[in-house]
Amino acid sequence: MQTNIPNSLFCLVFTLFFSLILQAQEIENNSVPVEAERDSIPATVNTSEVDIQVQQQDTTKTDTLRKPQFLTDIVNYTATDYMRLSSKENKMYLYNEAKVVYGDMTIEAGLIIIDNKLNEVYAYGIEDSLGVYSQTPIFTQAQREVRPDSIRFNFDTERALVYNSRTKEAEFNVKGMVTKRENDSVYFMQNVRFTTSEDVDDPDYFFYARRIKFVPDKKIVSGLVNMYIADVPTPIGLPFGYFPLTDEETSGFIIPAVGESQFGFNLQNGGYYFAISDYVDLLTLGSYFTNGTYNMELTSNYALRYRFRGNFSVRYEKRFNSQRGFPNFSESSSYNIRWSHNQDAKANPTSRFSASVNLGSSEYYQESINQANTGNFLNNTLSSSVSYSKTFEGEPQVNLSLAARHQQNTRTQSISMSLPTLQLSMSRIFPFAPKVGAKKGFIDNINLQYNLRAENQIETTDSLFFKSEMFRDARLGAQHQIPLSTNFKLFKFLSVSTGANYEETWVSRTFEQSYDPALGQVVRDTINGFDSYRTYNLNASMGTTVYGIKNFGADKKIQAVRHVMRPSVSYSIRPGFDQYYDTYERADLADPNQIELVDYSRFDGTLYGAPGSNFSSSVGFNISNQLEAKVTAKDSTEIEPKKITLLNNFSVSTSYNLAADSLKLSPIALRGAIPIVKNKLDINFGGNLDIYALNNNNRRIDRLNIENGGSLFRLTNGSVNFGYSFSNKDFEASEEDDEDDNIDNETFRNGGRKDNLFGQGMGQDGELFDEDPFEGEEKENENSWYNYTIPWDLRLAYSMNYNNNARQSEINTHSIMFSGNVELAPKWKIGVSSGYDLVDRGFTFTQLRFQRDLDSWMMSFSWVPFSDRKSWNFLIRIKANVLKDIKYEKRRERDRQL
Repeated sequence: MQTNIPNSLFCLVFTLFFSLILQAQEIENNSVPVEAERDSIPATVNTSEVDIQVQQQDTTKTDTLRKPQFLTDIVNYTATDYMRLSSKENKMYLYNEAKVVYGDMTIEAGLIIIDNKLNEVYAYGIEDSLGVYSQTPIFTQAQREVRPDSIRFNFDTERALVYNSRTKEAEFNVKGMVTKRENDSVYFMQNVRFTTSEDVDDPDYFFYARRIKFVPDKKIVSGLVNMYIADVPTPIGLPFGYFPLTDEETSGFIIPAVGESQFGFNLQNGGYYFAISDYVDLLTLGSYFTNGTYNMELTSNYALRYRFRGNFSVRYEKRFNSQRGFPNFSESSSYNIRWSHNQDAKANPTSRFSASVNLGSSEYYQESINQANTGNFLNNTLSSSVSYSKTFEGEPQVNLSLAARHQQNTRTQSISMSLPTLQLSMSRIFPFAPKVGAKKGFIDNINLQYNLRAENQIETTDSLFFKSEMFRDARLGAQHQIPLSTNFKLFKFLSVSTGANYEETWVSRTFEQSYDPALGQVVRDTINGFDSYRTYNLNASMGTTVYGIKNFGADKKIQAVRHVMRPSVSYSIRPGFDQYYDTYERADLADPNQIELVDYSRFDGTLYGAPGSNFSSSVGFNISNQLEAKVTAKDSTEIEPKKITLLNNFSVSTSYNLAADSLKLSPIALRGAIPIVKNKLDINFGGNLDIYALNNNNRRIDRLNIENGGSLFRLTNGSVNFGYSFSNKDFEASEEDDEDDNIDNETFRNGGRKDNLFGQGMGQDGELFDEDPFEGEEKENENSWYNYTIPWDLRLAYSMNYNNNARQSEINTHSIMFSGNVELAPKWKIGVSSGYDLVDRGFTFTQLRFQRDLDSWMMSFSWVPFSDRKSWNFLIRIKANVLKDIKYEKRRERDRQL
């Protein structure tokens, strides 16, 4: 049985491939060339003769036997060179840019002959001065255009014979050698080729059929069909074919790809597409491997214009490693659920519903055999949020939001959920403000608010997800906050604000603690039932803004420098709420004969924790700096100097705890940014300076570092990072970029990055996620040389962290990441995503990408040259979506045993 598997799969795939073409998607109409008929052109006649002949033709003779008239409309005709009427032949000859209009039918050609006896019209092209056959006929009816070499049309029957017709239907160009038009809705064609290539006369590939029946906007029914590539016939053929033509989405089968991997021979990503309605669809996909491994996926997209749009997908995968009975046999399963929903901002201005869900098995993206999104398996967290918000207009205004949130660490497999979170807030109320005029002074600016936050928080693991055990230790609680504040000016230059905050916390359970001497450990008893505690604090702050300007002269390169300082000082006081604390006795760890009293709060371990038991009284200091300069503009036509920022928001802050008995001064925090490229690149830096020394155990002691033989400050940690994204468009005329659509960004929906810094995601068939990789490509110029502006883009991310808390003086992280693409030629595009770890001295995950536009086809190659995910994937397929299942794919999957 095992040896017959490849042959069986081959037969199955060959049969399914036939069904693809038989159930093919939309097709457009074109025809096969044939030499046009040419008639001799009669000699020209003068205008007076034509007028006489026309008058003679218009004279109606009376007859006892009147012939039936089938013409239902007036026939209008024009020509540039001449219109000649032959009385002997009863024909009208129109030459050069001739045109005949009959109802909704129009014929344009170089030569048109109207046979009044047979009520027929003939249209041909003519030869120009160089002997080139030009002004070929154009047949137009009901907004449908056909461009043949010659036409024969009967006005009575409205039938036509068209030679070498060319037309377009949906994504197909169709060319037929001979076309017989029965009426405006049925055509019979002979020797037909149809293709999605733009050049129907010399296509990259085409399907050839001897006979077809063509019903516009409905269907094409054909006889024997063969596929030609570069005019070479292939063994791909059908005894007959049926091709529905419609602008609407239609249901149909998805043909699976055939392959071989460590799980055996396989059929991947086959299924059925359901076009349910204009508002929602459903895609069902599945894969099967000969060792029993399989996966399934359901994906649905929905949209209602001006209301909402979104998508939903569920994936399940069952993996069997090796074969049953072997010692290394194992099995595992994983799943993934995604949901994205976005409401139109105009749908309802007072309420909004949104969803961004990505949850499932922690190992799904790392172990899945059907996912190759590098940005996803490198991400360590999955997050979800479903929220509804409502605004109640009035005075005061009330905002209500209800949300469910999920956070999952794929490394530790820990899950944190909030089911749900309720938030209610009321806008500020100024009870003493005047009804008319501005608020002034201490009393007028007194205001208060009310905020409520209630949530049910669950902490669980991946193995207990969606099981009853995950709800057992759920923590339920609520917090009420009423902040009261006011502000005023002091001495015209100082801004003073002061306030108080009252907070009440509710919990659904508390924890009593005691010491069990027999067990030698602390026992925690859960007390179910409502309990609460209340806290409050007072605060005040005072600040101002100081400006300093240094002028160097208008003739200097740097004309002036301005320094803006914003110093502030704050004070906060918070009493100790020791009334919520109890004690229990236990033996002293240092001396078992002594009894030790241990303080604890019954609110320890609850949702919001226990209130502080220590009295706090601290003074905070902060000063922020902005350094700007006026420089002479490079453009001599500019009148005003250019303003640039030299240092952005450089701040120094610390605090002093008046209530502490030692180590009263907190480390001095430094933060800031250095602008390099305006609105594009800022180098962010930060660090902490400590004035206290360390003892021999590397612990802080209440002694200055300078007194201990060191410097005035001790750098405990520091960081530098920046991110920069730029392209060739940055050096051209600026254009507004379209906003990213998170719903349509497949990598971002799976938990990766939108900018593809860690690699570009790939579809299930190995195709790189790039809607049109050559969109906006540079074209060749008149001299057939490639435009000197080569499209390119580059993204950089740099990060460095220094740690010296305990004299280790080490750089614990130091890396640079980069990702870029360059279009080497109009149809060649290459890309790379990689990085280098300067600490471990090695390259991070690296992906190389190659894409080639083959006009009607597209080719892509993705390669991971090293790491445990070493792999490559090659794909070539037809670009048009209607025939995207006609492809060739070859891949080398990563070795999962590594």
